[in-house]
Amino acid sequence: MPALSRFLRHNEALMDGTSVDEVWYTLVQSMAEYGFDRVLYGVTHSRTGTFLGQSDDFLVLSNHPSDYLDAFIRTGAYVDAPMVKWAIDNVGVASWRHIQDRARAGDLSEAELRVIELNQRHGLIAGYSISFRNATVRTKGAIGLCAHKCSQDHVDSIWTSYGREIEMLCRLAHLKLTSLPSPAPSRPLTPRQREVLEWVGVGKTTQDIAVLMGVTNATVEKHLRLAREALSVETTAQAVLKASVHNQIFLSGS
Repeated sequence: MPALSRFLRHNEALMDGTSVDEVWYTLVQSMAEYGFDRVLYGVTHSRTGTFLGQSDDFLVLSNHPSDYLDAFIRTGAYVDAPMVKWAIDNVGVASWRHIQDRARAGDLSEAELRVIELNQRHGLIAGYSISFRNATVRTKGAIGLCAHKCSQDHVDSIWTSYGREIEMLCRLAHLKLTSLPSPAPSRPLTPRQREVLEWVGVGKTTQDIAVLMGVTNATVEKHLRLAREALSVETTAQAVLKASVHNQIFLSGS
């Protein structure tokens, strides 16, 4: 299939995605066609400086094997990964040759070297990272594209031929993923909890909401308390903000 036709096909599929799962599946399939068979995407809406926020607030998507994700993500090793650090401080595209250059210069810490050794044990030695530009300072999203058990020379040759297309598809996927409702938390909001948060979000008081919903003030307060607990926040203002940035309220058709 001609390269432009392939690009347009993937572009259209990403645009038409209506859920995180659909968009992610399309992205993984498209990257595999370009030669990147391992993909790791992450976004946070609670970044403060170099701190990415609580891991519970991350959206992390990957087709890496679970044993690698356990070692890299769930242990917190990712915070010492050289390309994760690069992504926090930069916007754009970088070849993983950046790691080789830093290693030759003796510019890697012991913690960074341990992450590199972990990646090498799993055949992850070559790839590209994209750090996305975001509209707010609290948001940071990035993606790591890896060609499993391939050399960096091979990956760089792929990028020379198709890098612009790959970058555009990843940027589109990021925009779609951040516009769709995030996967539900362990305790998803009920319709009533979403409704009360939406009314708070447009400036209504507890008494206003009680009248609008035809319930008592105490019932409104109960829904707000349960919404705060479900979202693991302390205040209603935090609940509205968190539900909003994760696209859990003001849903079309809800």
